[in-house]
Amino acid sequence: MSDQQPAIGRFAPSPTGPLHLGSLYTALASFLQTRSQQGLWLLRIDDLDIPRNIKGAADAILAALDVLGLHWDGRVDYQSQHIDEYHEHLGQLEQNGQLYPCTCPRKLLLTDIYAGTCRHNHPPPNRPYALRVKTDQRDISFQDGLQGFISHNLATRHGDFILKRKDQIIAYQFAVVLDDSRQQVNHVVRGIDLLEVTPRQIYLQQLLGLTTPAYMHLPVIVDRHGYKLSKQTKAAAVNLAAPHQVLFTLLGLLKQNPPAALQHAPIAEQLDWAIAHWNPTALKKLQSISDFLP
Repeated sequence: MSDQQPAIGRFAPSPTGPLHLGSLYTALASFLQTRSQQGLWLLRIDDLDIPRNIKGAADAILAALDVLGLHWDGRVDYQSQHIDEYHEHLGQLEQNGQLYPCTCPRKLLLTDIYAGTCRHNHPPPNRPYALRVKTDQRDISFQDGLQGFISHNLATRHGDFILKRKDQIIAYQFAVVLDDSRQQVNHVVRGIDLLEVTPRQIYLQQLLGLTTPAYMHLPVIVDRHGYKLSKQTKAAAVNLAAPHQVLFTLLGLLKQNPPAALQHAPIAEQLDWAIAHWNPTALKKLQSISDFLP
């Protein structure tokens, strides 16, 4: 990344339901990190997992961000518009001998480390298969903006991993690497639940000759029972009837300590204050934050 290149961040939600507090927390942090550096903030809809997409969800996401004043730069990007690009790069890796077909059933994949069962086998004809990338013994290391120094040996910690699923859907790990490169994203802010897969993405960047962005993994928002807010745990959609109150709550969850006088201020005023005072180090080394404030 050159000194002249502006900071480029992004928010990339999946259209599998409305935005909950945890999603907006990540969106706001990404927005503030980029805007505090006078950078560009992009919006991408991660809509490759077609069976899970919900009709109208993408439009609802855009509307919610707009209500909260989280305005993105340029046009909205949709993963589904880039299928040919993903397959082109898969072909490149396949041609270089870095991929192989895998027909292993799910019951053999319950461990986090793939044993390489199919690496040297030829799949039976007419059976669906996934595509895996070969890993090696190199250590993948990076300095996370909040979590510090991270280093994984992919072969011993993860094993070969999937880039294209048996149902022909491109895996998140692969698509996100190409998406960030295409959009020239150089600052990625997201939840700590994705920290474990970041070395895989850096490995793919190295294989494809792509630049690695700076990463910052936020603590996740959890409910009173300690569960991460997510669509899987049926996290409620955020009520945007009073968006200034939602924004003030989010600033509190981000440990930004907004002054009480800001609580009833307009959205634009709150965002101006938050950009000027953005201090992500307040979140350093935290794993989770409760969804209610004391």
